[in-house]
Amino acid sequence: MSSVKVRMGEPIDKALRALKKKLDKEGIMKAAKAHRFYDKPSVKSRLKSKAAVKRNKIASRKGY
Repeated sequence: MSSVKVRMGEPIDKALRALKKKLDKEGIMKAAKAHRFYDKPSVKSRLKSKAAVKRNKIASRKGY
């Protein structure tokens, strides 16, 4: 469980921003979004292959 210590007099906005940054860095929000709905294995593999094609296309354009 992620936590952020809030000091006396520190604005809540700053603490929320720090918490969001920490959750993003740990990948918690990404995992929660991925588990929001069930994807069939065939759909997962299709999306994975589409992402690989896109990555390869961008890499070939940049000349990597």
